[in-house]
Amino acid sequence: MPVCCLLVSEDDSHKPIQLHHQRSVTLGRGQKKMFFFLAVELRADCSRGFISVKQLGVNPTSVDNVVVGKGNQVIIKPGQRLYMVNQQYPYRVKFTEDTSTARSAADLSKPSKRPHQMSSEGNGEKIKSPANTTSTPHTDHHRISDDSPPPKKTLPSESDKSVNWSKGINYFKNILIAPNFYPQVYKDDQVVVIKDKYPKAQYHWLVLPWDSISSLKALRSEHVELLKHMQRVGDQMLQQCPDAHKLSFRLGYHTIPSMSHVHLHVISQDFDSPCLKNKKHWNSFTTDYFVESRDVIAMLEHDGKVTVKEGTSELLKLPLRCHVCHKEQPTIPKLKEHLKAHLPS
Repeated sequence: MPVCCLLVSEDDSHKPIQLHHQRSVTLGRGQKKMFFFLAVELRADCSRGFISVKQLGVNPTSVDNVVVGKGNQVIIKPGQRLYMVNQQYPYRVKFTEDTSTARSAADLSKPSKRPHQMSSEGNGEKIKSPANTTSTPHTDHHRISDDSPPPKKTLPSESDKSVNWSKGINYFKNILIAPNFYPQVYKDDQVVVIKDKYPKAQYHWLVLPWDSISSLKALRSEHVELLKHMQRVGDQMLQQCPDAHKLSFRLGYHTIPSMSHVHLHVISQDFDSPCLKNKKHWNSFTTDYFVESRDVIAMLEHDGKVTVKEGTSELLKLPLRCHVCHKEQPTIPKLKEHLKAHLPS
C-alpha cells in the first residue's frame, strides 16, 4: 500500500493532519475560528520518510530545540518534534501504510466533525476543508483549533465573555494573528504596537513584547533592555502623534494587568473616551495602580524584580478624583464634565 504521512498534535488539540506526498501544506492556527495565521509550510516526502518545514510567520517554529527562523527550511523525521508558536503547539510525525488504519489507532482516533470554512490569506475568499472539495488544491490550509462551527464574524463588545480583554494571553494571540481586527501600528523584532481596543483616552496605544511574559512579577534583570526598548518605542509613538504638543501623556504599566501578558500603556491624559465607563477604569490610570515605565525599569535595575504592594487592588475602589486638580467627583458623568475644563483649548 502507498505510504502516507500524518502530523499528530501531541496536545490533542485537533485530529491528525494528513500530508500527501510532495504536496505543500500551510499550517496555521485559528484561536477564535474567525482568525487565521499562517505559520509554517510543510512538504512530505513519503518515499524517503521526512518532511521539509519552512517557517513563514514571525512566531518561532522549532524542530526539537532548534528554531527554524523566518524564511528558513529544515528537515524533520520520525522521532523529532515540531513546535509551533514559541513551543506552545507540539507535533510528531508518523508514516503509515494505510490511512484508515492509522486514523483508527488509539492515539490518533478523533470523532468526525463538520469542517470549517476558512478565509484564505489576503484575498478574503472562502476555502473548504479538502475532504469536502471535488478537486484537491495543491496547497491545503489547516487550523490548530477544535472543529466546532465558527461564530459570526463580528467583533466582540467589551462585555463579551467569549473574547474578552481579561482572557489575557488568548487575547494577545488574537492581536498577533488578526492584524485586520487589531491593527498593528508598529512592529519590530522585539515588540508590536496596537491601538487599545477599548481606549480610555483620545490616544491609547499598547506596546507588547513578542516574548511571553505573564506579568510584572515575572520580570527579571534580563528583561531590562526589553523594557527600555518598549519605552523608546512608546516615546516614538508620541513623536508621531499630531496632538503631542498640546496633550500630556504617561507611559506605564498596571500593577495587576487585565491581560496576562506584559504590556506598556501609552495614554494621553485627556481621558476623553466613551470607553472610560466606571471607577475601576479611572483609578487604574490615575492612582498608584498605574506605575511609570521608568520606575519599573529602575526597580528592575536595582532589585532585579518588580514588587507589587499588598492591597494594590483596593486602589480601584478609591473615590473619583480629578487627576489634575484632585477635586472629588460623585459619578463618572460628572467627572467627565469636570475634565472638559482641563482640556486644552
